Amino acid sequence: MKLAFYLAAAAMVAVALALLLVPLLREGRRHGRPRGVFVLALGIALLLPIGAGALYLHIGTPVALDGVPAAPRPMDFQQALTELRAHLKQAPSDVQGWTLLAEATTALKQPDEARDAWDHALKVAPDNVAAMVGWAETDSMARSDHLIEGRALDLLHRALTLQPDSQRALWLLGISQFQHAQYTDAAATWRKLQPLLEPGSSVAKAVAEQIANADSRAGSKPSTEPAPATSQGAALKVEVSLVPTLKNKLQPGDQLYVYARAVSGPPMPLAVAKLTADALPATVTLTDAMAMTPALKLSSVARVVVAARISHSGEPIAQPGDLEGSAGVVDTGRKTPIAIAIDKVH
Repeated sequence: MKLAFYLAAAAMVAVALALLLVPLLREGRRHGRPRGVFVLALGIALLLPIGAGALYLHIGTPVALDGVPAAPRPMDFQQALTELRAHLKQAPSDVQGWTLLAEATTALKQPDEARDAWDHALKVAPDNVAAMVGWAETDSMARSDHLIEGRALDLLHRALTLQPDSQRALWLLGISQFQHAQYTDAAATWRKLQPLLEPGSSVAKAVAEQIANADSRAGSKPSTEPAPATSQGAALKVEVSLVPTLKNKLQPGDQLYVYARAVSGPPMPLAVAKLTADALPATVTLTDAMAMTPALKLSSVARVVVAARISHSGEPIAQPGDLEGSAGVVDTGRKTPIAIAIDKVH
């Protein structure tokens, strides 16, 4: 019965796509657009559900899908992309073409090119809300820390000024606020999203859970003081020291980052604490409350890599000359202290 159902569904999808895309293909050919553009559109229609799942692993998403997306139909996808890129060189003001390229490269986990495509779309259409949200989203995917800040945050605010009911913009703005420990603001932003969702849907339930998560953390922002272990969620006590041979490498204003990241998956830390380097030796406790996004936290995995870095620039992203140390892989349920000696130069 399942096979018959899938075959019938596939036939109906094929007919629907044919009715939709064939007229578009004919019209596009009359305007000089290559066939590959429309082949790529079909591919994206099948690839985007996969891309949405990949995005969830990076920064979290309220989207909840039932079932497994159908596998893409056989096609020369890369050739279609090549044709689209060639078309955009000849027609750089084609907003729809840039949008198509951005969505395709997002689905293919190429956030740098996707962000560049959204940037081209914004140059042609500065008030394009989809491009604003897309740029902010892919910028966070391209960054090693996956933070939503700077231009990305500005674009989200502008997008919501132009389209206050943009669900994606509201979700991403809440993520940004959560990342920066603005838990009250994050909860308020996601509450604006709630009425726009179908009541009782899995998406609405997921958003409600994140609101409750933000509410529970409101008023308990991470500080430079060691955080106490809690009875809920994971808590790893970390003791950090600097080997004597590297003490002459310390510079005024150096910042100490102590963090835990998943053994495999996104490089974004699941918990991070920031202190001044002159606090060494230092003891901190990494907890779920130090997560950078609601979807990725210590208790979401069984094992993590625990490490520490002294940043000369003050930025969380590693730079040449930074001082580093690691305790290797540890269980998130560990109760005994974890010792880290910062003993090498990046």
